[in-house]
Amino acid sequence: MDATCPSCGAGLETPLACGACGVLMLTEDGACPFALLGLEPGFPVDAKDLKTRLRRFTRLVHPDFFALEGEEALAKAERNNALLNEAFAVLSDETRRADRLVARLGGPSKKDLGSMPQAFLMEVMEWNETLEEASPGSAEMLRLSSELTEHRDRISTEIAAALTPLPQPGAASLAGVRQSLNARRYVDRALGRISASAGPA
Repeated sequence: MDATCPSCGAGLETPLACGACGVLMLTEDGACPFALLGLEPGFPVDAKDLKTRLRRFTRLVHPDFFALEGEEALAKAERNNALLNEAFAVLSDETRRADRLVARLGGPSKKDLGSMPQAFLMEVMEWNETLEEASPGSAEMLRLSSELTEHRDRISTEIAAALTPLPQPGAASLAGVRQSLNARRYVDRALGRISASAGPA
């Protein structure tokens, strides 16, 4: 990120705190998770690098390091630590990461466009029938679980392709990504229902 510490003038890797002098920054709620972890916005994320950044920045903002610095500093550390952990959670989850990118690029929200791809809807009707009628652990339910897993992987591949490289802000393709995200959420919920009905392993 292209920013400097207002206290010492050193370059900042994260807007949460300065790695050179240790001063904590005030950061807005809803700040860009990519910026908080010192990354340029983009769909591909290196999981190992993400964890490395989390550990490095946690050492700058963890409340334990500010326990003796007074209530104001401790409160700021707690807030920044929470923002950092939330940013990591968003970027670690490909669905949440894609959702954030679509919003950032001015694409439709789930509220604006709650539909799923038309071809997908016919399959949803069949899957819902199986979910309602098949017995937990039955061959039909196991077959459905396998089919849904394949669809989830296919949808994830489509989302990644549509967001790599990132489309232009406001691009028409963002509506397609939103529909794919809606479909992915349906599949995740359905798989969750199957897992819950099966009970503990």
